[in-house]
Amino acid sequence: MEKHEILMIYGKNYREMTKKLLDRAGLADQIGDRNKKIGLKPNLVVARTPEGGATTHMELVEGTIEYLQDHGFRNIFVTEGSWVGDRTGEAFRVCGYPQVAKKYGISLVDNQKDTYTSYDAKGMQINVCDFPMSLDFLINMPVLKGHCQTVVTCALKNNKGLIPNQEKRRFHTMGLHKPIAHLATVVPNDFILVDNICGDLDFEEGGNPVTMNRILGFRDPVLCDAYVCETMGYQVDDIAYIRMAERLGVGCADTSKAKITELNEGCNATGKIRMTRRVQELARYAEASDACSACYGSLIYALDRLNDRGLLRKCKEKIAIGQGFQGKTGKLGVGQCTCGFEKFCKGCPPKAVDMVAFLEENL
Repeated sequence: MEKHEILMIYGKNYREMTKKLLDRAGLADQIGDRNKKIGLKPNLVVARTPEGGATTHMELVEGTIEYLQDHGFRNIFVTEGSWVGDRTGEAFRVCGYPQVAKKYGISLVDNQKDTYTSYDAKGMQINVCDFPMSLDFLINMPVLKGHCQTVVTCALKNNKGLIPNQEKRRFHTMGLHKPIAHLATVVPNDFILVDNICGDLDFEEGGNPVTMNRILGFRDPVLCDAYVCETMGYQVDDIAYIRMAERLGVGCADTSKAKITELNEGCNATGKIRMTRRVQELARYAEASDACSACYGSLIYALDRLNDRGLLRKCKEKIAIGQGFQGKTGKLGVGQCTCGFEKFCKGCPPKAVDMVAFLEENL
């Protein structure tokens, strides 16, 4: 897999999807020596199961472990530190990690209980937990979701689970963006496996999940988070820490140069979106007919951006979306299935940022 490449796979068998994506990425060859010490860093910010849109699905963790063990890797750890308001051990318990550790013979490391060392992160001193820094290879496994302070959170912010609680508190006093960018200059981000299954619309701790049924693979954490912005309907410049990390040499935020490799088609991303009150309010502007969850989820994100800007009141008719509109005509649609409409947003599925631009122009 190339550094500027983005891998994506759709569906509902998340464990097998994970293994297929890692195989296509050539992860075993990227790691190399089978004796290397490998860490898996999920997002367990709170002690909640993943269907609420806050934490990494266990199927991704199990699929990654099975892939690694099938390729002869045995020195595998899960390393995480929940946010200051929760205990990592409780998050491990609630999400079933002790059972998984026993099943596969791996170890769990609670970074809240770890020692730490201070590092010069390109001009900023940052304390980082000792165990994750002892790893030979780290697989970052964030959830693609919204955040009340940084707007979005994915690969770069997920690195906060590698620092002690006192440092997390300090990050907040500094406004999060700058320390998140500098942290990325010292912690490992060897491979990023993104849980884009049902991340929350707005909050890190979940509550308004938007079903996408998609898993993404990256080697560049800056490219990852730049793509995430567009997936959620934002511009990269809306999220300060991404440009900061790019300027610090962590990666490239130019998604136009990315090579996107889809391992299957977006129409495989079936599944009903959970209609929380917030999502239900947004969904009333859409007319869905056999819509795949990835396309519908992007529309929900786009409608949320329009609502933020006070533009949804201009929407006088429902926006068509879904395979049920293939071969039909109408006024306004999104996705390739509505290509017979007077105006439609191209893509299968289109990114939310493209839907936002299209709807702003045509509402």
